Amino acid sequence: MSVRVRRVYDPAEPEDGTRVLVDRLWPRGLAKDVARVDEWPKALTPSTELRRSYHAGEASYEVSSDEASAALDGVRELAREGDVTLLTASKTPERSHATVLARLIES
Repeated sequence: MSVRVRRVYDPAEPEDGTRVLVDRLWPRGLAKDVARVDEWPKALTPSTELRRSYHAGEASYEVSSDEASAALDGVRELAREGDVTLLTASKTPERSHATVLARLIES
């Protein structure tokens, strides 16, 4: 099992395994067939309010809702079965909520 974090705009690779989009909004300018997203659990994505606060520099990402916990359990199960790649449109995925989620999934 491995959990990777990548930009959704990067081409899919065979070692990606299950590709999970962890952004609330669909990435701009990206066709669904090109993105090759297998799962999009919106309960794992930052709320609209949190997303706006984050972009304004007023908040950091936290997973706190019951829905998010259930969605996280679902992605953990996928990771037990094989490789998982968390996808984000962030220009710096290593400094995004996707990296936090990857750590939570691996714990």
